[in-house]
Amino acid sequence: MIQKTVLKKSSKNRYIYGPVPSRRLGYSLGIDIIPFKTCPFNCIYCQLGKTTLQTESRKRYIPANEIITELKNFLKNNVHIDHITFSGSGEPTLNSEIGNLIKKIKKITNIPIAVITDSYLLHKPAVQKALLSADVVLPTLTTTKNKTFKLIHRPLPHITIRRIIDGLAKFRKVYKGKIWLEVMMLKGINDTEEELKGLKTAIDRIKPDRIQLNTVVRPPSEYSVQPLGLQELKRIKKFFGKNCEIIAEFRKQKNILNLNRNGQIILQYLKRRPATIMDMNKSLGIGNKTILKYLSQLLKSKKIKRINYQGKVFYEAI
Repeated sequence: MIQKTVLKKSSKNRYIYGPVPSRRLGYSLGIDIIPFKTCPFNCIYCQLGKTTLQTESRKRYIPANEIITELKNFLKNNVHIDHITFSGSGEPTLNSEIGNLIKKIKKITNIPIAVITDSYLLHKPAVQKALLSADVVLPTLTTTKNKTFKLIHRPLPHITIRRIIDGLAKFRKVYKGKIWLEVMMLKGINDTEEELKGLKTAIDRIKPDRIQLNTVVRPPSEYSVQPLGLQELKRIKKFFGKNCEIIAEFRKQKNILNLNRNGQIILQYLKRRPATIMDMNKSLGIGNKTILKYLSQLLKSKKIKRINYQGKVFYEAI
């Protein structure tokens, strides 16, 4: 039986956050194994802002034993989790320990393991091997045109979209788990008929188990980036076929955490991602009045700021 748990020490977790509900993975417990904004890309739509360390160098960024110890302590709380997810604030496949971490986690829990990736490093045999034990891999693909790819992702100069698509196709041949391919749609950039036809050809080659359509729902790195509307996404969903689903909006989900009224918990959540009051209500299980109370205190203390984007009010840690 799942018990409601007061996660009093959640603000002290260095590498773990959540569980956070999403359409992609249900209640996902995130593991952050890369320093903030360390990535081969500098995507114009990234909700975490601009990349601060742009690299493709793989190394042991964070000790595996520290992450495993923190995870073991967290799992002592009888909290419902659908997936343990490597994602967070940087590209997780940059951590050369990811394969070892996946194997160690498998020894302590049966919760499925998911890896969210920007797709680039999947062309490397070492990365392919490291992810073989994961239950779900969620790569991203936005285009098949190199010009569009450079515009959207602002990658390291030598990176090409062809290498990424080739890497995804090769990974599909060796990986026996599930591949849920995110296609991030940006209005006026990769939503033309030519772009969509190219994507469909690439998707047919990659053969993902699911195609997950997304668009910009939180303040992006570049505020000029615009989202697609629901009807536009539905049209694209129909074009891509029966394995395609729209994941751009959170579902209304049952609260499963009975959190103490602690402004630090809200602050830690906002350090991970900008969020609306509704987002915090759904993810943290805290009432709107309580959230407003602590948001007011955090705004006065200048620990967070308010952002207006696409007609919604988001809050973001400073």
